[in-house]
Amino acid sequence: MSKSFDMELFLTSVLTGSHATRQRHLRQANVIQAEIAKRWLQKTPWCWQKKHVAWFLQHRINHRSEATRYYYLLTVRLLARRLDKSRVFYL
Repeated sequence: MSKSFDMELFLTSVLTGSHATRQRHLRQANVIQAEIAKRWLQKTPWCWQKKHVAWFLQHRINHRSEATRYYYLLTVRLLARRLDKSRVFYL
């Protein structure tokens, strides 16, 4: 039996700000992970490519408000910083 991926442990080194901000980033990162895992079967951020993140931003949250899209983009940038893939995920 495999363990599920712990997003909080993954992002701990790059999370900053208030408790509410950290919780929002964790919540949004878990949503991103779940959607990419469901559609692309990529369970961990280490396996993600630009197309996976671009698909999420273009198709899963496109109908959300501009503020929500902005906050998700901030979370994606945080994930990219953790993965050291800023040039790969830069959209």
